[in-house]
Amino acid sequence: MNFLEFNIEIQPNEEYIFDLLSAYLAEFGFESFEKKDNYMLAYIDSEKYDQDKFIDLMKNFEFAKTINYNYIEIEQRNWNEEWEKNFFEPIVIGDECLIHSTFHKDLPNAKYDIIIDPKMSFGTGHHETTSLMIGEILKIDFADKSVLDMGCGTAVLAILAAKKGAKDITAIDIDTWCVENSLENIDKNNTSHIKVLLGDADTLAGKSFNIILANINRNILLNDIKKYVSCMNEGDEIYMSGFYVEDIPAIENEALKHNLHLVDRNEKNRWVVVKFVKKT
Repeated sequence: MNFLEFNIEIQPNEEYIFDLLSAYLAEFGFESFEKKDNYMLAYIDSEKYDQDKFIDLMKNFEFAKTINYNYIEIEQRNWNEEWEKNFFEPIVIGDECLIHSTFHKDLPNAKYDIIIDPKMSFGTGHHETTSLMIGEILKIDFADKSVLDMGCGTAVLAILAAKKGAKDITAIDIDTWCVENSLENIDKNNTSHIKVLLGDADTLAGKSFNIILANINRNILLNDIKKYVSCMNEGDEIYMSGFYVEDIPAIENEALKHNLHLVDRNEKNRWVVVKFVKKT
């Protein structure tokens, strides 16, 4: 399996613009992103690349004044080695949760120790949305709760929920690479009771969850909120991230249509996590 490596230069060179473009590209099958000084590298399986969709996005991405790009085809890499050499450092979140990879040494002690070898998947805790979600998970009582990790990436959220006592956990992602990586990370963390599924929100039919964790992006969340709610009973909770503070009104308006009520929010560098509770 070969990948296409896109070199994308954006003006203005703002962090939030790169993050927004990454979110859109992820919807089209792009699987990994590296932010450089004034450009980013974006990777996609060559068999998944849709040139027409990509060109249309580049032409209509309204947040950038100019975008220039080129790409090359590369062979599949050892992505763990790439992360080790370049930018994956151990991280402690909330003074309780340590996230590290198998290659890290001399680690601090933490209440919850999670091993993540990320490969091409998101979810090492370094992005604001992941750390925000983990911060919320650290507050939750998961005892005897059923949990959904939607858009699981590396399954880091599902793994932490398992370590906190969740009894029944399902992790779902649309990407086969993420599913494979999730299974590997679950095995490394001895949390074998997590079920991993390949698919989107349509796979939720007939299922029920007390707690839903959905760290995806604004457009997918808006489209799928009704599907999440169909899996919830009164009093069940859903935590959503992957969008900015200014997107909260749109998320809340859609949530209210389905009896979800906003009860809490937290933000970090304009990224946000929101907590909703289902009421009748």
